[in-house]
Amino acid sequence: MKALHTTLFLLFGILFFGACSKEDNTVQPNEIQGLQKVTTLSNSQHTIDVYTANGQFQTGYNAVYFQIKNSDGSLINNATANWTPLMHMMGMTHSCPVSSITKKENSLSTYMGYLIFQMAGSEAEYWELTLNYTVNGQNYTANSKIAVAEAPKRVVESFQGSDNNRYVLALIAPGKPQVGENEMKVAFYKMQDMLNFVPVNQYRIKIDPRMPGMGNHTSPNNTDLLQQANAVYAGKLNLTMTGYWRINLQVADAAGTILKGEAIKDAVTGSSLYFEVEF
Repeated sequence: MKALHTTLFLLFGILFFGACSKEDNTVQPNEIQGLQKVTTLSNSQHTIDVYTANGQFQTGYNAVYFQIKNSDGSLINNATANWTPLMHMMGMTHSCPVSSITKKENSLSTYMGYLIFQMAGSEAEYWELTLNYTVNGQNYTANSKIAVAEAPKRVVESFQGSDNNRYVLALIAPGKPQVGENEMKVAFYKMQDMLNFVPVNQYRIKIDPRMPGMGNHTSPNNTDLLQQANAVYAGKLNLTMTGYWRINLQVADAAGTILKGEAIKDAVTGSSLYFEVEF
C-alpha cells in the first residue's frame, strides 16, 4: 500500500509540474509582427522602439506603434504616455496633429496612435519627436530627431479657410485602393496655435474623384465624408478602373459654407484642394 501511495504521488507530481511547465513555456504572440522599426528613443532608464508599417515616417497620416523596454530588455506593460512632434524651421517651430496613445488591440506591451506630418524634413529643417510617459508613478521623457520623408502621392493638405482658420486634412483610407467601392477616411484638424490642433466637428467634406489622364471622367455613387468619431470623417469612394485618380475636395462648415475647394464644372477641371491615389 505504501508503494502504491508513493507511485501515485510521483505520477501526480509529474502531471502537475508538467502542466505548469507547459503553461509557463507558452509562446506569447509577436505583437509587432508585420511592422518595421523606424527609430529608437532612449534615456538612462529605458529604450523605446518605434514602428510603422513601412519603417519610415512620411508626410500625411502615420499609424505609429512603440514598445518601452527596461535596461534588461523586459517590456513595460503599464505605461501611460503622450507625444509631441516639433518641426524646427529656420525662423519658427510648430507641431502637428496627433492622436492620444492607447494599447494596441490584443496586446500587452505595445502602444499605438497616429501622427500627421504636414511637411517633410531636411538637414536644415527637421522634426523632433518627444515621448512623455509615466510608469509606476514615475515620469520619464525621451526624444530624438526623426526623418520625415515626402509621401509619393498627395495625401495631406494644410490650408487656410475663408474663415481665416488654418486646417490640416489627411487621407487615412483607402491605403490600398481597389476597383469598386472603397471606404474613404480622413483625419480633420483645426490649428489652435503653433503647438495645438483640435478635431473639427460637424463639417462636411465633399469629394469628386476624377481621372485626368482619361478625359477627367468621374465615377458614380460617391458619398460625402461626415464626422464619425473625434477627428475621423468617413464616406464612400467609388473607383471604376485602375490608374491615377485625383480626389477633388471641398470643405464646408456646419452651416454649409464652402471654406476651401472648388466644384468641378465648365473650365474648372480640378479643385485647389485634393488627394491622389494610384493603383
